[in-house]
Amino acid sequence: SIALLCTAAVAALVVQQPVVSSRRSPAVMSADRTFAPAEAKGGTSVDTKKTAVLFIEYQNEFTTEGGKLHGAVKECMDETGMLEKSSALASKARTAGAKVFHAPISFKEDASDNPNKGLGILAGCAGDKLFTEGSWNADFHPSMQPQPGDVVVQNKRGLDAFPGTDLEAQLKANGIETVVLAGFLTNCCVESTMRTAYEKGFNVITLTDACATTSKEGQAVTGGSYGMFSTPMTVADYEKML
Repeated sequence: SIALLCTAAVAALVVQQPVVSSRRSPAVMSADRTFAPAEAKGGTSVDTKKTAVLFIEYQNEFTTEGGKLHGAVKECMDETGMLEKSSALASKARTAGAKVFHAPISFKEDASDNPNKGLGILAGCAGDKLFTEGSWNADFHPSMQPQPGDVVVQNKRGLDAFPGTDLEAQLKANGIETVVLAGFLTNCCVESTMRTAYEKGFNVITLTDACATTSKEGQAVTGGSYGMFSTPMTVADYEKML
């Protein structure tokens, strides 16, 4: 009958409707942010007592004759005088009450702890056995040895100094609001760390003449992307704020 046909048609339509769950999607959490939006520190006045000066990878592999990467960065280092400026800044920052942080990188000789050893720069680290833990190459440059009271970031294996390390925990433990960045490579580890610090809500300063990389094109990010995620300035200008 017509009634039976209508009933069958309605039943078919009901079957074809997608099932919509009444359960709500998990709330998006802001756990990856150090500061909530209302508390973000970007653009605030710099309080030296709440500042970390983070020196990234001042290790013999980069800094010293005999390091496997020294030849690639030497020209840039010499042009800016970044090593001498960094060493002097570390001393001034300690005296002024800022916290000095060091973020070295190292790998097991077999690269088993390299987080992405099949691609890009980390593939180069694995293939050339760079920054092998326990080696002279992975040691700090003599002028950049950590001093009592400094913080040495643990377990840096990748480019960005945050993932897999205790950097964020140490920044929180020391009440840090402003992160000042220097080191190697300008367009790699320094830039990666800058971007994450910015996303986490820190006030970020990058020192344009206290970083080095392998080419003029790479160094040019100090006048490009650095301004999108930090306040770029020279060491001399930053020292006036201490």
